[in-house]
Amino acid sequence: MGSKAGDWAWFVNLNRNDSDGQPQTFATRLKSVGVASTAGTPVTGAVLDANNANQPWLVLGSGTQYHTIQDHAKLKLALDVTPTLRAHYTLASWANTSEGHGKSYLQDANGNTVSSGAININALKTRTQGVLDWELAANQLNYEQDLNRRNAAANVLPGALAGGAGTVVDGGGTGWKSLALKGTWRPQVALSQPGEPAPGSHTVDFGVQQDRYTLSSITSNISGNWMTDAPGSPANAVGGTTTTQAAYAQDSRTLAKDWKTVLGLRLENWAATDGQTTFGPGNVANRSYDSRSESFASPKAALSYQWAADTVLKASLGRAVRFPTVAELYGATSTTNSQYLNDPNLLPEKSWTTELSVEKEWRGAQWRATFFGENTQDALYSQLTFDPTANRNISRVQNIGRIETTGLELAVNAENVLRKGLYLSASITYTDSTIRENAGFVAVPGDTIGRRQPNIPAWRATALASYRWSPQWITSLGLRYSGPQFRTLNNADVNGFTYQGVSEYLVADVRARYQFNK
Repeated sequence: MGSKAGDWAWFVNLNRNDSDGQPQTFATRLKSVGVASTAGTPVTGAVLDANNANQPWLVLGSGTQYHTIQDHAKLKLALDVTPTLRAHYTLASWANTSEGHGKSYLQDANGNTVSSGAININALKTRTQGVLDWELAANQLNYEQDLNRRNAAANVLPGALAGGAGTVVDGGGTGWKSLALKGTWRPQVALSQPGEPAPGSHTVDFGVQQDRYTLSSITSNISGNWMTDAPGSPANAVGGTTTTQAAYAQDSRTLAKDWKTVLGLRLENWAATDGQTTFGPGNVANRSYDSRSESFASPKAALSYQWAADTVLKASLGRAVRFPTVAELYGATSTTNSQYLNDPNLLPEKSWTTELSVEKEWRGAQWRATFFGENTQDALYSQLTFDPTANRNISRVQNIGRIETTGLELAVNAENVLRKGLYLSASITYTDSTIRENAGFVAVPGDTIGRRQPNIPAWRATALASYRWSPQWITSLGLRYSGPQFRTLNNADVNGFTYQGVSEYLVADVRARYQFNK
């Protein structure tokens, strides 16, 4: 609120923000550390997942889930002392109250929350940790109600709040279903030495799965009150279904004392069905699309060699396939200022990726150098361009013929080397990612050939230093750098320091932590 009377002016601003954030940390335990036992409190609620090394672990609860209230008040006064001299006064207050609590997912047989003590997790899986472990997972999500109401383009604020024409988008029926069976088989093989696998010992991971995604979006006109009236005549409708069925297996084997391999294969069948787009009765763009089905085999192989006691060499090669989503195939939409065009003929994205690494311990630190390369065909990219004929922004996902990527990363980790309690880590990465083939274009034919892949900077670097001053005090300093990059396929967005630009950046993170007690 504010006002002006004569030479005096005042302004008052009050603001409150009340938010409940999602968990930032979770309590976990590796499945491998569990033992078969009847001891402990029987509990349910643990969630079986895999960590970033793909090791099975159990999520037991959440931590640092914050409820935050922020209050802000500001008073501004101004006085026109003379026609050319003005005095200002500002008084402001800002308060931030945040409460963070952990939450256990575990419950005993009576439904009571269990947050401490020995537990016995009863989940739908075996826990032999020796011969065969398996897991069956199924989930389903449906949008029972998903309504998005919009006022007509000409009915702008504040008049729109009084009603008037508009549209309502009904996304009910959109959702997905998935079913997966995963297993691990460990043949019983004697150990050559305590804790060391004998040559020929191996672990086999396998699984089958099916994922089914459905899109349903119907836009209807509203001639009365766009905020409350029921849907009227249809304006447009889009929908379809994609289904992926897959089976995979991989064998991790110790060939000899210093040699290990991983060989794997994934078989996939992908199908798109029931695709349709409708834009009002009698529109020539109304279409139903033919069903599609494609099958792929994706192998992978990795080899590691313990060259010396402090040096390991690793090499890997693998293929991955990314299928178009049901929204990319059939989800055409239109708003006041932009339009998204679907493409039911999009091809799956196929990539071959290679890595060569050397890891070495030297002067108390762990050093790593990794050369990587990737060749991607029919890459799926969303591109926004302005269509002067339609006088609006046009966005669509398209296939890029071939993108070639090579790079080198150097990394180091050191702990208690320069000084006890000091932890250091750093990495620097150079990437050359270039569009080599593309039948499409942004402005003129050929304007994307030889251009950099969007969102991939040539240089990136990180550094982190953490020092424990005492058992209670820890301070950390982190740095993250990214060089310039592009968002457009023809690299026309050379000004990164503006709206929708992507500039280079250097970010510093400073953290201090004091632990009063347990």
